[in-house]
Amino acid sequence: MNVLLLDQYSDLGGAQQVLLELLPAIRERGWRAVVGLPGSGKLRDAIRGLGIEVERIDCASDARRYLAQTPRLTAQVRDLAERTGADLAYLNGPRVVPAAALAGLKCPVMFHSHSWLPPGLARTAAGVALRRMDARVVANCEFVASQWRRFVRTEWISVVLNGVAGPGKVRRSDRTLRIGCIGRIGPEKGQREFVAAAARIHEALPECRFVVCGEALFGSEDAHRYAVEVRRAAAGLPMEFRGWVGDIYEVLAELDLLLVPSNGPEATTRVIPEAFAAGVPAIAFDTGGISEVVENGITGVLVRDVEEMAREAVALLSGDRKRRDSMARATRTAWEQRLTKEKFQEQILGIMSECGVSRARPFEAKSDAEPRPERVHHGPPGLGELGSPGQAEAYPTRSPAFRMWGKL
Repeated sequence: MNVLLLDQYSDLGGAQQVLLELLPAIRERGWRAVVGLPGSGKLRDAIRGLGIEVERIDCASDARRYLAQTPRLTAQVRDLAERTGADLAYLNGPRVVPAAALAGLKCPVMFHSHSWLPPGLARTAAGVALRRMDARVVANCEFVASQWRRFVRTEWISVVLNGVAGPGKVRRSDRTLRIGCIGRIGPEKGQREFVAAAARIHEALPECRFVVCGEALFGSEDAHRYAVEVRRAAAGLPMEFRGWVGDIYEVLAELDLLLVPSNGPEATTRVIPEAFAAGVPAIAFDTGGISEVVENGITGVLVRDVEEMAREAVALLSGDRKRRDSMARATRTAWEQRLTKEKFQEQILGIMSECGVSRARPFEAKSDAEPRPERVHHGPPGLGELGSPGQAEAYPTRSPAFRMWGKL
């Protein structure tokens, strides 16, 4: 089988790590993989290092360029599918979904949904495109899957929790308490909240040390400004900023506890399964799909705010050691039973194989679904994710990109 895999970024975020780990399994099945990516980030280099073909596509991160590039991206997707003889198109981000629909692909389509889009034009654009293609949808948690049920028939939606490889590192032997926060630097990941929690923890446990791993990715100036603010807020605390870390288990081997202060509608985060594989409990904000992975009081603790996060961290680290050890064992068991890379790959590749089954009937949207926005007022769909309504209104309605969006 020839599989065309498309991603909207070439930086290494969580979704891109998933793609990177799927590729060797695809090759082991005897399938041919061709990957389309924008830019020239670390993901492109890593895929080429696996000996897998990479093609350039244009998928800008800002609204105007994204919309202007729609005709070109659509043509590129169509050309790639034809040149590679694609038997399946695997879409690893919502930005490439509308272009795939406009390209009129003749092969089945599978969309891997890693995040939650707020209600609005972005979700509607992707949802309408998925419905038009009668695409198969795989979500990394039920919370993420729920946003597509308006558009995609129930039997075409699957939930597959992220799976990760286990660690090759053993836990450290020194007894300095360390707490970590790992992930892409950005307001939605909550590094400022981590710093605030660390300040409270440090007052109660002065010997505790803190580690932040991650970078501001995807060319976001706001994320880079936020990273500067986080470092400024951490001044005076025993906190180390390590940037992007290639081997996450080197860091987890040092940690006694992982804090996950994600803001807003988070999915499940990749770092929680990684922490579980390393036997590290997590204290996380109870948001989005995190409760689908963290069993409160067993593999970690779910909290509502910074104060509760700090209080629970102090209680866990200074209380009965048996509780922490029991939680660490439970995390490892949870990983072995539900969250291994092998289990994840088996499920995803099984769905890829099933995608060749013919679509027997058209899908009809639920009658109680929220109404579609009127495109005549808002311009091309998708700006809810990419820009403001003002940008949509200012977009030239006679442009080729606008006319192509209208086909959805």
